[in-house]
Parts: sequence; structure tokens; C-alpha cells
Amino acid sequence: MRRMRRKLRFTAAIAAAAGTVVLLSGCGKSDSGPAREVTVVGSGQVRGAPDTLNADLGVEVNAGNVSAAINGANDKAKAITDAMVAAGLARADVRTTEISIQPQYASGPDGGNQTIIGYRATNSVHIVVRDLSKASAILDSGVKAGGDETRLRGVSFALDDDSRLLADARSRAFADAKSRAEQYAVLAGSKLTDVITINEASSRDDTPKALRDEAAQSFALEPGTQTVTFTVTVTWGLG
Repeated sequence: MRRMRRKLRFTAAIAAAAGTVVLLSGCGKSDSGPAREVTVVGSGQVRGAPDTLNADLGVEVNAGNVSAAINGANDKAKAITDAMVAAGLARADVRTTEISIQPQYASGPDGGNQTIIGYRATNSVHIVVRDLSKASAILDSGVKAGGDETRLRGVSFALDDDSRLLADARSRAFADAKSRAEQYAVLAGSKLTDVITINEASSRDDTPKALRDEAAQSFALEPGTQTVTFTVTVTWGLG
């Protein structure tokens, strides 16, 4: 019995020592172990003034028959386009977006069968004004040329060439990511080595701006500024 107890104590001691060795080996650094990396997300944001205006406008003409409605809409649409071109709009920046003809109905006596009483024709165009100093005059000319049949469905400002803003936002995003990564490296007692991966994403605030009527028959336009935001995810190695 005494020999048995000694044997058990000796076996337990060996097992404890083996456990200590395994634990220390797990804490050590191995060349075949996982790479040490740090992945961070950086963001950069810049603001710029829009350089183009987009607008959708057209006409709605009611007439007793199809031909009269279509001809009336075509004539009004041509008058609008010609007036805007004369005011400085490039004809190449005018694009037809909608042409339609719809019958108009009236209910019969006592809510009976509906009968066609006429037709409504629409003709709409999308325009791009690349010289904002002429934008107000161009819209004003088009609306006046179309008269009461004119329909202005919306305007928005845009950045036609945002390459410079994107480059600035990209630089700021990468600098932000590197600054964060360097801080984590210091906290981990390491330093950054090579860049392993880079993933980027950009976005642009193209929220349409409303028109304000400050004069009886003219438009006051406020382009404001738009924001370009760039986000980059970068992974560095740690040495």
C-alpha cells in the first residue's frame, strides 16, 4: 500500500510538470503560427461646390382629340427647348424622358358608364446646365415659353467632376487609418510593417436642393455645397 501511494504521487508530479511545459509552449512565438495583423477603418470627408444643375420639366396639354393634344404638347416642348437653348443651354444637354397620351373620362348620368371627353398629352425633357451662372435664366426662359402648360418636376445640383474631391477624401481616409493603426501597434508593443490589404468605398451627398421663388417670374438658385465621403479599410502587418 505504501508503494502504491508513492507511485501515485510520483505520477501526479510528472503530469503536473508536463502540463506546465505545454502551457509555456503555447505562450511562445512560433514561425508557423498565425500572422500578426491589425485592421482598421479610416474615413475622410471633403466638401465642394456643385458645378452642374439637373432639371426635369415639360408640358401637359389637354385637347378634344389625340392629334390636337400631341401637336400641342410637341409645339410647347419645342418652344421650351428653343428658349432654353437661346438662354445658353447646350442642345446636346437636352434629353427627352417622357412622351405620353392619356384619355380623359367623365362619368355618365347617375354614375353610369364613363365616356372619353378628351386627351392629355405630356412631353418632358431632362436638362443639364453646366454653367451655373446661366441656370436661373435658362429655367426662367423655359417656364415662360411653356406658359401655363409648363410642369417643373424638380431640380438638383451635382458634381460633374469629383475626381479631385475623391482624391483628397481618399488621402484623408488613408491617413486616418494609418494613424489609428500606429496607435494600436504602440499599444501592442509592436510596429507597423507592410500593408496587406486595402478596401475602399465612397459616397456622395446628392440631396436635391429646392428652388426658392423670390421674384414673381424668376428662380433664385442656391447650389450650396456637397460632401464627398471616403472610407478605407486597411490591414497592416505587425512586427
